[in-house]
Amino acid sequence: MSQFSFESDVSRLLKLDAPISSGPQPRWQRKAASANTSTVGSLGMPAPPGAHNSSNNNSSMSVSPMKGTSRTNSTSRTPGRTPTSKCQNTPGAKGKSSPAVCAQTPGRAPRTPHGKFCDRFIPVRNSKNMEVASYLVSREETASPLKEKQAAMMHLLSGVDVEKARILRYQGPAPPVPEGYSNTQKVLYSQQGYTPLSLLKKKRHIPTQPERVLDAPAVRNDFYLNPLDWSVDNVVCVALGQFGTYLWDAETGNVTQHMKMEGQDYPSSVSWVPTGGNIIAIGTSFKTVQIWDVERNKCLRNMQGHSGRVSSLSWNGHLLSSGSRSGQIHHHDVRMVQHHVATLSGHSQEVCGLAWSPGGRLLASGSNDNNLLVWANGTTSSAPLHSLQQHTAAVKALAWCPWQASLLASGGGTNDHHIRLWNINTGICFNAVDAKSQVCSVLWSSEHKELLSAHGYAKNQLTLWAYPAMVPIAELLGHTERVLQVVASPDGSSVMSVGADESLRLWRCFQGDESRKKKKQQQLGGTNTGRLSQNCLR
Repeated sequence: MSQFSFESDVSRLLKLDAPISSGPQPRWQRKAASANTSTVGSLGMPAPPGAHNSSNNNSSMSVSPMKGTSRTNSTSRTPGRTPTSKCQNTPGAKGKSSPAVCAQTPGRAPRTPHGKFCDRFIPVRNSKNMEVASYLVSREETASPLKEKQAAMMHLLSGVDVEKARILRYQGPAPPVPEGYSNTQKVLYSQQGYTPLSLLKKKRHIPTQPERVLDAPAVRNDFYLNPLDWSVDNVVCVALGQFGTYLWDAETGNVTQHMKMEGQDYPSSVSWVPTGGNIIAIGTSFKTVQIWDVERNKCLRNMQGHSGRVSSLSWNGHLLSSGSRSGQIHHHDVRMVQHHVATLSGHSQEVCGLAWSPGGRLLASGSNDNNLLVWANGTTSSAPLHSLQQHTAAVKALAWCPWQASLLASGGGTNDHHIRLWNINTGICFNAVDAKSQVCSVLWSSEHKELLSAHGYAKNQLTLWAYPAMVPIAELLGHTERVLQVVASPDGSSVMSVGADESLRLWRCFQGDESRKKKKQQQLGGTNTGRLSQNCLR
């Protein structure tokens, strides 16, 4: 190859994007020139300057050298047909091969050739400096390290608390609710006049201060004793150590001494007959159980049989159960001369808690051996129905639920300080809550689904729990030493507590809805009146 041809080839390679001015024209340039010529001619407008220059410089190449003469300037149309935008000279016929010319509607701008046989658009890149632009972009990316980007971002965010601006947090707790904030957006629908039930329900007022405080001198600070009870006749009996037992009439407020012990003996437990009639059972430290007629102030029976002090008592109709320091439980039928009818020997240490279920079918007993036993009525052997051993301290606090027969609550001593709820049908503890202190007594409310517990060190408080969530809803403070026992009034609205600080405190923590009580009384009164009238008519 000659030097001249080599140089021309090199210049041609360097200018691939430029139009070829010497030699035969490429096919795509010939098509473009013919299309521009035909389009401008059909519209009756002069051709653009570029088109004329191309045709003048290459006049010898205006006709295709392949086959015959080109029909690019043909404007013949088939008579009776409407001109369309489709190409009329499609090279599908035999012996015909000419550039496609798109027919255009007169008066409209020319359209870009399209379709299956139209050429693609090739941009001219020699004037764009693509290599320089690519280099500049890559240099900008490599010249900006991560630290510089972070510094620029922090400069933009200066003065903005990023933690508060974050939408999603993956670490740390949620921010606390501002003081005094209340969410009023609790409605599901925005209908006018609609009030959600949560806003209609009013919270019950629970007084946290005692209504009355009475002195209880010489009361024994002994966790295992049960020195307090409230009768159905609205009389409170409390055991005051060497001073014997005293009675307080809740209706009149009168205080009288009932009985007095001699020497070093003392009353260790008291329990009223649940059916009324001014009969009370008193367990003593000299191993006996006494039955007293309070109205006549006379001891009716003095029942023996225990080998230790009687620290717990519980009635079931005419049957009286007593638990002693020896760990035995005796059943006494007070109607019979031979009162002792059965002995339960499941505990190894002092029985400090006894409670018959409301229906009289089951007896729960707690002991200093950390065991909670459930006995079936009529059991005379040493095999209890359930032996519950989850507590890790003495079990004194026992209470059967008045509105759910199979529910039993129990509380453990200092080393346990747990309140446990039991399903006695299955013997399973389905809930346990840590009270953080010694549990001395528990009491269910008959008006509400609530449980009251009495505690020792460190607060010496009474805690009110909501059932079944067992969430504390109130704390009753006032005692300066541990609360030994709590009992409920006959109507279930009040509670009396006795503490080792030698005081009795009256709390109105179980008060119900007065309007509901009145409505219920009216319904009962109307029913009774109707029955009386029917009886009179008969």
